[in-house]
Amino acid sequence: MIDWGTILSNKTKVKAVQKFAHSEGTGKELTSSFANTDGSGEVRALLRTHGVTYGRRLARKALKRRGY
Repeated sequence: MIDWGTILSNKTKVKAVQKFAHSEGTGKELTSSFANTDGSGEVRALLRTHGVTYGRRLARKALKRRGY
């Protein structure tokens, strides 16, 4: 289970996830934007277990449900 609360904890992280979710950024860019943060493990787990394509869909769903 992905902890989206950790991933979407501040504005800069939300912008990075929005960029990834709308195909403006790659999976590697997403992981590098979360490097050395609390959410780095969650992002790597998301991409490792679900892959980039399904990860984008999950990110869009999480953003939509949280009103971003």
